[in-house]
Amino acid sequence: MAKILFVLTGADHWTLADGTRHPTGFWAEEVVAPYEAFEAAGHEVVAATPGGVVPTVDRASLAPEVNGGREGAERIADALASLAALRAPLKLAEVDLAEYAAVFYPGGHGPMEDLSGDADSGRLLAAALASGKPLGVVCHGPAALLAARDEEGGSPFAGYRLTGFTNAEEAQADFADRAKWLLQDRLVALGADFVESAPWAPNVVVDRNLITGQNPSSAGPLAAEMLKALG
Repeated sequence: MAKILFVLTGADHWTLADGTRHPTGFWAEEVVAPYEAFEAAGHEVVAATPGGVVPTVDRASLAPEVNGGREGAERIADALASLAALRAPLKLAEVDLAEYAAVFYPGGHGPMEDLSGDADSGRLLAAALASGKPLGVVCHGPAALLAARDEEGGSPFAGYRLTGFTNAEEAQADFADRAKWLLQDRLVALGADFVESAPWAPNVVVDRNLITGQNPSSAGPLAAEMLKALG
């Protein structure tokens, strides 16, 4: 059995271009699907957040319309309530990468608010990438990649094939015109080879030990790829 580190946003809002605070946090499916997959395979999940704050779920991610109906929404809410690791997260600054076999970052708009500029997270991501351990990042989770720096001050993710929440998806979610910046644009600007698929369709991109997913429906398939990499 291996220990897998989940790094979650500590933010409960996303500041839009006009200064409005949009309530958010992490996206439920992007935590529940991988968590269940890893535990079913016999692995232990440990959570960490900036400051060790208990992470906030984006209430929109618990709605029936994004969970295949009321029954699906009830299942995801019940599953989320059972995830003990989320109730007592470690402080991100105190995480020792050597204790973990893999690292996973779920999304939700929260990472756009805090992890995109979090130096502790940036150092962890750079170290995880260099370690060769499976590094999974999904949806808005790749916002955290923006804080990572190599020894020369550039991005260690420059030149990697990866994906994340697209401009098209942000537009369909009605945030593209209200955001301070768009994730796809920033990932392209840091030198990544951004691989875009159809909006909302599962899309997982593997480049060396970096495994990225485009959107919530990619979280389960991404976890499957991480399990393959773990052997």
